[in-house]
Amino acid sequence: MSAPAVVIPNWNGAHWLPGCLDSLSQQTLKADEIIVADNGSSDGSLELLRGRYPDVRVIELGRNTGFAFAANRGIEAAKAETVALINTDVELEPDWLERMARALERDPQAASVASKMLDLRERDRFYDAGDILRRDGACEQRGRFRRDDGRYDQAGYVFAACAGAALYRRSAVLSLGGFDERFFAYLEDVDLGLRLRLAGWTCVYEPAVAYHASEGSSGALSRPMQSLVERNTLLLVAKAFPLRWLPFVLYRQIAWAWHALREGLLRAQLQGVVSALPLLPQMLRDRRALRASAVVPVEVAVPSRPIRGPRAGGHPRAA
Repeated sequence: MSAPAVVIPNWNGAHWLPGCLDSLSQQTLKADEIIVADNGSSDGSLELLRGRYPDVRVIELGRNTGFAFAANRGIEAAKAETVALINTDVELEPDWLERMARALERDPQAASVASKMLDLRERDRFYDAGDILRRDGACEQRGRFRRDDGRYDQAGYVFAACAGAALYRRSAVLSLGGFDERFFAYLEDVDLGLRLRLAGWTCVYEPAVAYHASEGSSGALSRPMQSLVERNTLLLVAKAFPLRWLPFVLYRQIAWAWHALREGLLRAQLQGVVSALPLLPQMLRDRRALRASAVVPVEVAVPSRPIRGPRAGGHPRAA
């Protein structure tokens, strides 16, 4: 079994990097190499890496280019055929890399492996167990906020992997142009997961444990998370969804706007809509090429499921 490379996109993550890198040093399968793609950090991240982790390869990007751009540069620079993407605010169980590598090796049709992501602070509560994309444009994280009661302890298949702690087949990702850098941050992994599925690849779920500080690294973003999620949802829908799903999308957009109004987040929601508008023509052009090259119909890649109620896959309230 060949060892994967590890890529860590970093922006002002000096607080989190020691936990992440120390957990990598304790892996039962040692990484082929560890690459940190740094987005112009100003918090001492580079000094920390040079002083405490001299074996880590650093790509200095000089400015905040976003997660997607940094991830792509790291994947391109890696030499191994498989690449693990790890957020700075993630710590791994010692067998994580070995189990993920074996899962990908077992399935030649898989381009990615999703892992069992638990909350770093409440380690019995889920952050993500693989992603689900619905026809209303909403992406749900399996298990989000639920207690770890064993329901996600079986390996299987999911729609896509959360790129906060995932393993990818490098050649498959590069064949599709990598992550869409126009997304900057959020849902770029869902977009890649959809494109991989349309190209005939699958995503495996392996319950290898990674601990993630929920929204730990997103608090420093200059744009609200809600704005980026709204923007990128619209871009994803414009790029890939058939027009007949538009009523579902409209329903979800109205529901999100209503909830944003009640929670005082309507301004961020509207900022997301406005910032999506200049990119929509590009996405519509990409749509033609994406549909022409697809070997799996979008109806198969995004199967029908309820868009509301318990079976929709929505997040329960934290208990």
